[in-house]
Amino acid sequence: MINKAVIPAAGLGTRFLPATKATPKEMLPVVDKPAIQYVVEEAVAAGLSDVLMITGRNKRPLEDHFDRNYELEEALTRKGDADRLARVQESSDLATMHYVRQGDPKGLGHAVLCAEPHVGDQPFAVLLGDDLIDPRDPLLSRMVEIQEREGGSVVALMEVDPAQIHLYGCAAVEPTGDADVVRVTGLVEKPSPDEAPSNYAVIGRYVLDPAVFGVLRETGPGRGGEIQLTDALQLLAADEQVGGPVHGVVFKGRRYDTGDRGDYLRAIVRLACEREDLGPEFRSWLRAYVAEEIAD
Repeated sequence: MINKAVIPAAGLGTRFLPATKATPKEMLPVVDKPAIQYVVEEAVAAGLSDVLMITGRNKRPLEDHFDRNYELEEALTRKGDADRLARVQESSDLATMHYVRQGDPKGLGHAVLCAEPHVGDQPFAVLLGDDLIDPRDPLLSRMVEIQEREGGSVVALMEVDPAQIHLYGCAAVEPTGDADVVRVTGLVEKPSPDEAPSNYAVIGRYVLDPAVFGVLRETGPGRGGEIQLTDALQLLAADEQVGGPVHGVVFKGRRYDTGDRGDYLRAIVRLACEREDLGPEFRSWLRAYVAEEIAD
């Protein structure tokens, strides 16, 4: 059974400067929770209770968030604020958390390689913090199911506009007996639209065979001068004898991209609108605001 999740969180967050000058981008709030908490909650919901976070310099707030804050808890207890106390304690009770520093930011492939001593020879999941998956659409659970059934590695895929494929890793695929599962025969990192083998984009969820570590150790810098996880998965897809097949789960659910400023704002609006405690009042304000803007 797969029970370990790896969350790379060593990036500098340059697209959100100056907000991320001293605050990790993973700690930016999405409504009233940091983005990283949504990701850990997703891992736990899929049965992955052992979480390793790959961090870097200036990422200490990540560790503090998932740790106990006895002074704050005591203050809330004295006030009798049971609701806020429960929300504060929720993050520290979610999972068994571990941390390792990446050191030099050499790319996603290198970050995943940093997890090898913790993961060992077990299959494991990788969750990128820029993609938030709605809990009503359990993508990761389905990926774990396919990996346990088929072996090898599994990537999450979404169909995108061909004009946008250059922003993603892209998969060449073949159909299988499952409508939402494809066989991955090749992968290309951020191809131009005319070079892309399909419009299936790799999004930030992976369930990987531990054979990927051996491949990553031999993988040199690729696009952007970084060690790309896509390049290692391409080798696994090309030769099943190395680490089994590579499959893709085609996701058609709700995904919130927090890696771009515009999409980050849209994610906040969408999630706030769907909240029972915030949604009705916020939607009413939003309708009035939009109507006023149209009138102007």
